[in-house]
Amino acid sequence: MAFDEDLANRVRKILAKVDGVSEKKMFGGLCFLINGNMALGLANDDLMIRVGPESYEKMLAKPNVRKMDFTGKPLKGFLYVGTKGTDSDKDLKKWVSRSIEFAMSLPPKDKK
Repeated sequence: MAFDEDLANRVRKILAKVDGVSEKKMFGGLCFLINGNMALGLANDDLMIRVGPESYEKMLAKPNVRKMDFTGKPLKGFLYVGTKGTDSDKDLKKWVSRSIEFAMSLPPKDKK
């Protein structure tokens, strides 16, 4: 599993006050779930964010953002944010907050 541990710690700090957060190794990196729903993650140096299909095109047009297509087919509602988009704590918090908002809009998943 390859991901930036420093970025992971910065994300953990932002998520520290959010209820229902868990971590899981997925997508070849580390993902953060809220109430069982994937909210965001890390793969290599990129931040993976979940914005949902309604915000997808709008968020894709933002600087330092690209399609999440690690399988060769883009996942609608998921995007990568490159390192330039997460360098500042303010920018990272903005992206993490978007992902939290979307994940919290989903019904909680039952624990298995």
